[in-house]
Formats: sequence, C-alpha cells, structure tokens
Amino acid sequence: MESSPRLIQVARPRSPVGAVLVLHGGASRGDRMMVSPTQLSVVRMIPTAKAAARAGNGRLAVYRLLNSWRGWDGQHTPVADARWAMAQVRGELGDLPLGLIGHSLGGRAALLAGAEPDVVSVVALNPWVYPTDDADLTGRRVLVLHGTQDRVASMARARTVAANLARTADVEFVEIEGGKHAMLRHGREFDRRAADFTAQTLLSRV
Repeated sequence: MESSPRLIQVARPRSPVGAVLVLHGGASRGDRMMVSPTQLSVVRMIPTAKAAARAGNGRLAVYRLLNSWRGWDGQHTPVADARWAMAQVRGELGDLPLGLIGHSLGGRAALLAGAEPDVVSVVALNPWVYPTDDADLTGRRVLVLHGTQDRVASMARARTVAANLARTADVEFVEIEGGKHAMLRHGREFDRRAADFTAQTLLSRV
C-alpha cells in the first residue's frame, strides 16, 4: 500500500511575504502505518499553525504537513516529506522566506531539513533527536523549546544537537518549566513562543 504526503492550507493571504510549514510528530505503532488527520500528534499542531497565522498579521501563508507514514521510516523519512512540502509551497508562492515549526519527530525533521533553500527560521518543539544529528544551518535562526517534564524526548540529546547546530546557526534553547512531551500542558506558551519567533524572523526579512 502506498501513501503520499498531504499539505493542508491554514492561512493564505493574497500577497504573503513569507510562509510557515508546520510538521507533526507521532511514533509508528507498526510497520508503515498511514498518518490519520485525527491522530493526536497531528491534531495537536492545529493550534500551533493557527498561532503562527495570527502572529503573521495576515502577511504569512501557513500550511500543515501530513506525512506519508507515521514515525521515521529508514527508506522514506519525514525529512523527505518536508522537502516535498517546501517544494509545493515554492511552486505556489515563489521564493519567499520559509519558517519551519516541528514537534517531536517533526522537530527533528525541521532541524535536518532547515538547510533547504529559502529557510530562514526553524523551531523545534520537544524534538526527538539523536545526539549526532547535525546540519549546516548557516544564516538561519533556530529556537528549541523543551519541556522540563518531557519523558519521551531527551532534553540532554536536544541540547547536544542544539550545540551541534550552533556551530553554523544562531541557536536559542528555552526550557518550558513543567512542560510535557505532548504540549497539552503549557500548550499556549509553546505555541506563542514558536509563532512569535517565526513571525518575527520572517517579517524582519521584508
């Protein structure tokens, strides 16, 4: 059975000056499981995307990506889906500055795909990463937000990856006191910080 990524439009101004792509997380519970629009890891990113649209004050196009498959498949990773989505956005809007916001495995995908053309901003929310993850993000601004009560994604690993990326990029690491992996607690703070950082970075390029 084949599955394809899907792009969902959240906000599309008539003349946007930048674009935001929101990437969901979600581990696989079996081999090659399709992504459902109703799974918690997907639904959780709806308020994040809406916050980005509000922060853009009608000047940013915002999209959510639904990956081909759940989890991180070694043959076709969420990074490939993110690159596909960015190509779709470029085809529709042209070469506008792009911002990526990703949660968990989506945060990892955002960090690793952040070297793509036109990306200027990357936000990783409770990213599930390997300490060896690295990318050349020269010229990008990166924000990592991590809940202190996250028991799924390691904050220590996230700090190591942030240090790796800081060799080329402007990286900020912020702890969200009491925040857990699903971002249901302190969700507004996660969303607000991600949205404000992304909008500020994109709009400063105008």
